[in-house]
Amino acid sequence: MAITVNLRYTGKEGAARKFVEEMTTSGTVAAIRSEVGNLRYEYYQPLDDPETILLIDSWTDQAAIDIHHASPMMATIAALREKYDLHMTVERYVSIEENEADGRFIRK
Repeated sequence: MAITVNLRYTGKEGAARKFVEEMTTSGTVAAIRSEVGNLRYEYYQPLDDPETILLIDSWTDQAAIDIHHASPMMATIAALREKYDLHMTVERYVSIEENEADGRFIRK
């Protein structure tokens, strides 16, 4: 069972994109991706909304998320969110095992 958190960062005048660029160039993204339990940490931009960035963040379990949230990196992330005046929405999903009925609709 994996836990996936979708975070939408919204700002003005390209602030969300600048946030991602600084997260990446500072090495913070690479550090998060190397944390024990991180399965996915990827940014996307909706084609119809240049002021929003979607982060898909997946972890093996809640314990891995808790360790990440307690790390010094969270202070870095919070400071950058503040710097770029970003607002967020969050959705959380828990994966389930794929069953046969659903599997017939998924092309791999």
